Amino acid sequence: MFKMFYELSMLAAEAQHAIWLRTIKLSAGGSAADREAELMVAEKFAAAHQAFASLATGTSPVGIVRAYRSKVRSNVRRLSRS
Repeated sequence: MFKMFYELSMLAAEAQHAIWLRTIKLSAGGSAADREAELMVAEKFAAAHQAFASLATGTSPVGIVRAYRSKVRSNVRRLSRS
């Protein structure tokens, strides 16, 4: 129970950081913002597909949240560089 609480809490904090960085990038406008918006939508569909596939193969909910956190952290790293 504590593992899930921890993973979800960390996901919430990391997602807020990604949202903040994306908001800055999108508010700048231009072609970079267009690419970011397209990438954001594509990532959401891919993440949902992967989560459903993981559930179907018996991955634990904690494992699914950890995988999603990994993607969010990579987005934060990518957005922090630009």
